[in-house]
Amino acid sequence: MNRMMNIQELLLDDVGEAQAAKPELGTILVVEDDPRMQKVLKRIFMEESFSIAVAGDGKTGLELFRSHRPVAVVLDLILPQISGRELCQTMKSLSPETPVIVLSAITEVVDKVLLLELGADDYVTKPFSPRELMARVQAAIRRRKRPTQSAVYRFGECEIDFEKMTARRSGVAVVLTSHEFKLLRFFTENPERVLSRELLLNEVWGYNSYPTTRTVDNQILKLRQKLESDPANPTHLQTIYGAGYKFVP
Repeated sequence: MNRMMNIQELLLDDVGEAQAAKPELGTILVVEDDPRMQKVLKRIFMEESFSIAVAGDGKTGLELFRSHRPVAVVLDLILPQISGRELCQTMKSLSPETPVIVLSAITEVVDKVLLLELGADDYVTKPFSPRELMARVQAAIRRRKRPTQSAVYRFGECEIDFEKMTARRSGVAVVLTSHEFKLLRFFTENPERVLSRELLLNEVWGYNSYPTTRTVDNQILKLRQKLESDPANPTHLQTIYGAGYKFVP
């Protein structure tokens, strides 16, 4: 089955004002100049009980961003008055914690890299799957709501400084890759919680990477070799057979 968005189908059953979303989930700001796409996105998010604010140009988008304080922004790149790139940078300077998910037909890697440098939290290419877009937005909102964690985290014989990206075990420096730091941070933010491989792929690698679940196994094996005193019998990065992995401080 083709999971890509069928605009005609989504437009057939428009969402009226009487079906407005429950406001307690917060407002998602959609900045998109195509009225048909506005309608599609409005329905996608209202069906998940979000309130929606819609802007058709960059100037209005910035005004709504300031007045509505959205929980997330879905942003097109090609906009009248203020470009999507400039708008992304401005929004992030005003509110760094607000997730901005770029939605655009532009697929060049250089554009994706540039947007990440400007502060975008994710990048979804048109045409898209409504389910995938919703999952990415919800994941970005969850990351925003996580409690802040001290930059330095200690467990067992290890001391990890996530801000400086340094690691030590028994006082000896250990070299970790940026992705190993990212995976380890997610574990430390979710101690004692069983995390499936699929969840780790979505939260740590992101949908754009599309690695296999074997990627998770290989990365955790490397972390054990660097951080566990006995990698064959790990104390902290434990395997929960049939379910995934669990971090025990």
